Amino acid sequence: MAHEWDLILAGGGLANGLIALRLWQQRPELRVLLLEADDLPGGNHTWSFHEGDITPGQHQWIAPLIAHRWQGYDVRFPDLNRTLAGEYLSITSARFAAVLTEAADLNLHTHAVVTALTPETVTLADGTRFQARAVIDGRGYTPDRHLNTGSQSFLGQEWRLRQPHGLTRPILMDATVNQQDGYRFVYTLPLSATELLIEDTHYIDAAELHLSAARQHIADYARQQGWCLASLIREEQGHLPIMLGGDFPAYWQAREPQPCSGLRAGLFHATTGYSLPHAVALAEAIANTAEISAAAIFAVIHRYARRQWHAQRFFRALNRMLFLAGDADKRWQVMQRFYSLNEGLIARFYAGQLTLADKARILAGKPPVPVGEAMLAVLKLTPRMRAFHHE
Repeated sequence: MAHEWDLILAGGGLANGLIALRLWQQRPELRVLLLEADDLPGGNHTWSFHEGDITPGQHQWIAPLIAHRWQGYDVRFPDLNRTLAGEYLSITSARFAAVLTEAADLNLHTHAVVTALTPETVTLADGTRFQARAVIDGRGYTPDRHLNTGSQSFLGQEWRLRQPHGLTRPILMDATVNQQDGYRFVYTLPLSATELLIEDTHYIDAAELHLSAARQHIADYARQQGWCLASLIREEQGHLPIMLGGDFPAYWQAREPQPCSGLRAGLFHATTGYSLPHAVALAEAIANTAEISAAAIFAVIHRYARRQWHAQRFFRALNRMLFLAGDADKRWQVMQRFYSLNEGLIARFYAGQLTLADKARILAGKPPVPVGEAMLAVLKLTPRMRAFHHE
């Protein structure tokens, strides 16, 4: 028996959850179904972003989701320690799930494992079949032969400490740690006076991480900081794609006519891997779409993704310099130089809004990697990149 809906969101992660929330806020007359395979939407994640990454209006409507906010953040490198201004915010999966499950009339089905979908139908593992005017696939990133990526791989642990840690703001990057054949840093969020999220993070060529080693890295780092770990609250891990290049038309031709969202649509900051600003913007674009049909929704998502692909060309070039030029264990030098630049430029970098002057400033001076290798990487003339002709 077919079930009639206006829109079905397959996957209850960040992107689809935000679409559901924005439609619930702005278009309550629409029949929207959010399908989540696990107990709760949102999985086991922490999504963070900078105040300037989204607009004031966007801040207003996602405000119920914010679990933590801090003034400023720190970065640490072998030759640079710096505090940068600006608000930094985080959404936890627990807060995300609470908001979505408590929203009146928001149709959320959990334990709904999708086994097949089309632009207008979804079939679950138990045989249930739903039909809608449009279906959006938001079930996470899948590697694609048309994209060339590195990985930001991480393990995060949330700990309760025996004594207060003394931090008043996040440490976004502590790259004074052993680099281990890639750009490695530790990321720390102070969640309360005695609770910390500590992440061991690696910018590496392939999406793989040795969990036992990462757990030991976190324990060692906590000891070095003088933090006495008392009890582990939770653990999260992930592999965020870092975009080096690709064939955008072929990537989307393979997806057409299936609407998709979030990482599955390639919507993330090419260098940082942050996906929340794009998820917020896409949710607004879909909520403002007059026609709810698979073709119309696909067109909206494709147009947005195409604009972002062109806008992030410079970031992909920088990524190639980071991943393909110089020694892997010296990649930190690229980031150290970047964080010595103007605060406004750094904020615009995170927001994906670099000016021509910003780009010139980033590339000015002596590069922290060999000049020849840097130019080859930027021009994608390494053997690894020759197959990609659409940059």
